Amino acid sequence: MKDINTGTYPTMITPYHDDNTVDYEAVKNITNWYIDNGCTGIFAVCQSSEMIYLSLDEKVKIAKTVVETVKVSGKNVSVVASGHNSDDMNAQIEEMTAIANTGVDAIVWVSNRLDLHNDGDDVWIKNAEYLLSKLPEDIAIGIYECPYPYKRLLTPKILDWCISTGRFAFIKDTCCDPDMLDARLEQLKGTSIKLFNANSQTFLYTLRHGAAGFSGIMGNFHPDLYAWVCDNYEKAEDLTQETFLKLFKNLSGYKGKKKFKAYLYTIANHLCIDESRKVEFYPLEDEENIVHEYNDIVRLEDRAEISYFLNFLSSEQREAVILRFGEQLSFGEIAKVMGCNMRTAQSRVRNALKIMRKEQENER
Repeated sequence: MKDINTGTYPTMITPYHDDNTVDYEAVKNITNWYIDNGCTGIFAVCQSSEMIYLSLDEKVKIAKTVVETVKVSGKNVSVVASGHNSDDMNAQIEEMTAIANTGVDAIVWVSNRLDLHNDGDDVWIKNAEYLLSKLPEDIAIGIYECPYPYKRLLTPKILDWCISTGRFAFIKDTCCDPDMLDARLEQLKGTSIKLFNANSQTFLYTLRHGAAGFSGIMGNFHPDLYAWVCDNYEKAEDLTQETFLKLFKNLSGYKGKKKFKAYLYTIANHLCIDESRKVEFYPLEDEENIVHEYNDIVRLEDRAEISYFLNFLSSEQREAVILRFGEQLSFGEIAKVMGCNMRTAQSRVRNALKIMRKEQENER
């Protein structure tokens, strides 16, 4: 049974064509976007993927596409997938076997499928034993406490059974309860089962108490943030505290000219920039080519002239150029500061320099 990575596992959405067929090219693009943003895992064919509306063939093809895209990338990214939404036990076996054969690192059971009417732990375990006996022995198993059609939370008795089998590796936890999370993490300590929190409010708390990472819908909006927090959660706590200390220290400087939230975010952003410069990132492969291609602009010495050309840029392009050539940040660092992937950071700088060069030529 393959061990799965810790870190961030976004619950993958399914892209469609206008005729409601799955857009598999877009599946590849989304997968690469997750990877570029530092995700160490992907939860494909899940509730966020609208799996209840997908055929088994579509579920299998999506899972295969994600697995193959990860392989092509050469990155160490774990792929887990579900597609487990039938009521009939034999249909569940067919679903899980088909997903297991796609090459995913773990197949994920939906907890309420093992106890359709919430009849109790004995029913859940009996059905789980039967399902487990019919699945390939070398595939790791995960469990998702999916809220649809009802949220079947795992009890300590069920967790003990899961631990005893030695087959389980992944839990997407949706209990959202700090006390219950503490108890679960204590129960899972020293086992092969990794707990991934789906709840953003308790995410940082659970990292400090032993959770393996994050797996939730918000990973589709800013996965790089969750990836960074997974690797730097102690720093994240310190930066949060420092942000509010600076806020209170400089509160007299707030004149009400912009929203208070924006003022707070400005302080946090500056602290994150300072912190990001201390961290070693991997640069983009063609970073030097971009600098070389536009070295006539990079070498501008007249600061007034540089500021003049910056006025022709969008706010995002201007910030990216300043971070790259003013603050001397790499594209990896810029991506972290601006909350985008490295390709987007690269594109913003490249397009900005094209505009600046064009305006420079117009001034001649």
